[in-house]
Order: sequence, then C-alpha cells, then structure tokens
Amino acid sequence: MDLINTSFLHNKEVVMVIRLVVAAILGGIVGIERGSGDRPAGFRTHILVCVGSALFMLVSLYGFDDVYPQTAKLEEDIGQRRDSARIAAQVVSGIGFLGAGTILHEGLTIRGLTTAASLWMVSAIGLAAGSGMYFLSSVATIITMITLVTFHTWEKRFAANSRSDRQFVRIITTNRSGAITDVTGYLSLNG
Repeated sequence: MDLINTSFLHNKEVVMVIRLVVAAILGGIVGIERGSGDRPAGFRTHILVCVGSALFMLVSLYGFDDVYPQTAKLEEDIGQRRDSARIAAQVVSGIGFLGAGTILHEGLTIRGLTTAASLWMVSAIGLAAGSGMYFLSSVATIITMITLVTFHTWEKRFAANSRSDRQFVRIITTNRSGAITDVTGYLSLNG
C-alpha cells in the first residue's frame, strides 16, 4: 500500500519547478553584481523578480489547462483560445513601477537607472525561463553580466576623458538672504 500519493507530481510539474529554479539561478547571477555596490535592489530582489516573472509565465502557459476542456467546443479547440502573452505583457508594464522605485534623484545626479534596467531585464529573463527558453535566457543573462561588469569599467574610462575640463564644488551654507549672490560672486572673482 502506497502511503504517500505522488500522483500530483506529473512530468509537467517537474519541468515547471526546473524552470523556476533556472530563473532563480539566472536572476541571482545578475543580483550578485547589483548587490555588490550600494544599489537599491540587489541579490534577493533580482531573484524574486526573475522567479516571479517565470511563475507568471508558467501560470500564463499552464494555469488554465483545466478550464479549456470545459469551454472548448471541439477537442482540437483545447489550448487554441489561450493568449499566453497577456500575463507576460502585464509583467513587462508592471515591472516599470518596481524599477521606477529604484531611481533616485540626488542633487544634479540620478542614481538607479542601471538597477531599474537590470530589474526589467531580469523580468524578461524570468519570462523566457518560465516559457522553457533555457538557452535564450542563459545568453540574455551572459549579455546582461557583460554589460554590467565589463562596460561599467569602459564607461568610467570614457566619462573621465570627456569630463577632464569640468570641476564640481559642493557648497554648504546657512539659509540666509544673499547666500547665492555671495557664492557666485566668489566663484566669478576666482575664475
């Protein structure tokens, strides 16, 4: 007598779990790089976004399988009226809100754009992994990592060359009448 009923564990469900695990690994790879600095979203956030996107894709692909046999008029209609892109499209637009939360405006600089873009990319990787596109999601992860790690060094090198004639000054003063006039007068006198 079988005490544990394992009939719920079908081949399709094992494949779905594998897709979620692949999404967690790929999202974690990108998250490690983002978490290495002082970033608003790091390792755990990227894993959650990637696995969540993969789960939404799995629900989109397989979540309504038990409904279609009841609503299909003919046997060949089963699965034909499914629009798997609908949930994926909502992930694409919804991730923008999460990414927007990582963008910070600090004085004259804006931080978090790359993290927002990496969250958006990780959601796409999750959708690809959730739909079973392992090779495509792996290549996208490699391209993302090359962009985040390698291009960061190049970007700093090019930015340093183009900014050699600029200087930045931070001035802290009390809130008083004429403070801005005093500062601009001092700067113009001293070139």
